[in-house]
Amino acid sequence: MLEAKNLAFAFGKNSPLLRDISLVVKPGTFTAVLGQNGCGKSTLLSLMTAAYKPDAGEVLLDGVPIAQVDRKERARKIAYVSQHSHANRLTVFDSVLLGRRPFMDAAPSAQDRAIVSEVLGELGLADYALRYLDELSGGEYQIVVLARAFVQRTETLLLDEPTNNLDPSNQQEVMRLVCKEVEQRGIGALAVMHDMNLALKHCDRFLFIKDGKVDAYGTSEIVTSEEIERVYGMKSEVIEHNDHRIVVPL
Repeated sequence: MLEAKNLAFAFGKNSPLLRDISLVVKPGTFTAVLGQNGCGKSTLLSLMTAAYKPDAGEVLLDGVPIAQVDRKERARKIAYVSQHSHANRLTVFDSVLLGRRPFMDAAPSAQDRAIVSEVLGELGLADYALRYLDELSGGEYQIVVLARAFVQRTETLLLDEPTNNLDPSNQQEVMRLVCKEVEQRGIGALAVMHDMNLALKHCDRFLFIKDGKVDAYGTSEIVTSEEIERVYGMKSEVIEHNDHRIVVPL
């Protein structure tokens, strides 16, 4: 389990970007991190992967301060999908195989290759295995990036704007695949998102950040017109449709 406790962080001598942030990525849950641009959502993920060191508070991985956990062991427990990922001249198979590096001593094992083949099949990428990344569409490439994270077989998955720049169909597909991984393997997932309706359809936990602090944290019941106006300054109506909450801007 991954837990943030009372995190605070600032870049250099600037004013604190994050203050007193606490959350838990529990197994079997999918949490959306929401808030205006620049509020520190992506920075929070960097703190939770130990890419940044907090000025106060701590991140715990299975109860141990994450800075004390070996880098390779962290990669065996936390998979991170960054906001910016660039295609190169690798095949899909070889690119996804890179996700197995935390488990390799030298060359990839038969098990590593079998796991890659299994995940490619599950994600509908088997026919793309020998295609090059720079030949893929944006949606196809993003699913390859997910596959690379899935083959790590971690307990926690962190995603920074995983649907950014995708069309609506591919946005739904990416979120569906993450939900499936959460449900079937019982992992915990946390995603920085902008689309509240996409989050409401697929996530079961929500964390709103405003002025560097947690403004609200809980189930979909906290996603209200009052909360949205307080965080985004936007008037909206939250309605129920087919047992789902939907945000309608006014």
